[in-house]
Amino acid sequence: MRMYDIISKKRNGDSLTKEEIDYFIQAYTKGTIPDYQMSALLMAIFFNGMNKEETVALTLAMAESGEQLDLSDIKGIKVDKHSTGGVGDKTSLVLGPMLAALGVPVAKMSGRGLGHTGGTIDKLESIEGFNTHLTKKQFINNVNTIKIAIAGQTSNIAPADKKLYALRDVTATVDNLSLIASSIMSKKIASGSDVIVLDVKTGNGAFMKEEDQAFELAKAMVEIGHAVGKETYAVISDMNQPLGYAVGNALEVIEAIETLKGNGPKDLEELCIHLGSIILKGAHYVNDLEEGKKRLKETLDNKSAITTLKSFIEAQGGNSNVVDDYNLLPQAKHIEPIYSPTSGYIQTIETEKIGIATLILGGGRETKESIIDPSVGLVLHKKIGDRVETGEPLATLYANDVEKLKNANQLFLEAYTITKEEPKKEPLIKGYISKENL
Repeated sequence: MRMYDIISKKRNGDSLTKEEIDYFIQAYTKGTIPDYQMSALLMAIFFNGMNKEETVALTLAMAESGEQLDLSDIKGIKVDKHSTGGVGDKTSLVLGPMLAALGVPVAKMSGRGLGHTGGTIDKLESIEGFNTHLTKKQFINNVNTIKIAIAGQTSNIAPADKKLYALRDVTATVDNLSLIASSIMSKKIASGSDVIVLDVKTGNGAFMKEEDQAFELAKAMVEIGHAVGKETYAVISDMNQPLGYAVGNALEVIEAIETLKGNGPKDLEELCIHLGSIILKGAHYVNDLEEGKKRLKETLDNKSAITTLKSFIEAQGGNSNVVDDYNLLPQAKHIEPIYSPTSGYIQTIETEKIGIATLILGGGRETKESIIDPSVGLVLHKKIGDRVETGEPLATLYANDVEKLKNANQLFLEAYTITKEEPKKEPLIKGYISKENL
């Protein structure tokens, strides 16, 4: 088999066989196919697309390119939730303990933040002593004893995807539906869970800006999941403004804890309960979504979710006193309000700019090597549809560098559009995809 022939075939718009896809993924991972040939193939795929069979074959080839986690030693149906990334997206920190409190095994591999979106691992590591580098034995033992473990993705999970993504990033071939869907699903399949629920974000702070694109991606990923024998569901949720009010690692941990105490933002609680009910039904813990929502709400009311969070933090080496004393989290030196320059209603928020403002403060990564400052970020006081008066605080910035504070302040103000007319509020949940409505 020759790479030249595979490139030529896809350039001409023909479908590739499973054998051809297996060949180029294995050879590229080993380093026997050069970047220039793989770049040519990626561009051919970008322009001519892949059908369902090709996309499934690509996903499996990448999933099988490295270690596949065997979680069979974990009792019960294992569940995982994946978000396509947004600003202020702390759902895993809230939903994980809620599900674990109901006895559902949450075995989650999470990533770090890159660019304007945050990562679950960075948020957890803002807790003193919290260890995200678990051995397989520790990971399985934690899930069996307290029903939850969250660890960082190892480099040997889907190494083909890692290598391919780096090349896509520099060859302008990221934005292709088949390549995006197979990239996400290869890691999820290799991570060993039985039920996968995908939170596909759409809007100006999401990877998929347009709603129809988000629906297409959600459908493609659910199709892949079912084709390889995984119960897979997708929710399309709004990211035209940050989720909750806090953006930045330690600040988001505080908001997640407050949500588990029953005092959190309504949008964050709503999304967690919605995603959680789908997981509970998909894993056969409840008969319908309403029963699932009721059971999840009970974990907040009876404090079992916050108790589980404490056990989870302790089990991974963290200081669980943080749940009752936020001063144990990293503290920013400069705390400064941003005042509204005018009166009116918040019409729109350019969410990506909010994420970039946090990045400027030091709360995100510009490159994979960047060091994050866990104490910095911002807390919004006004969101879309809220009334604001001139001189009233729109948000509070948390910083350790005065120059960075000024730059972030300027960008933050650019993100807000304030008008005299009250805007129509958009629903948080835009849609739901399962195998029944593909």
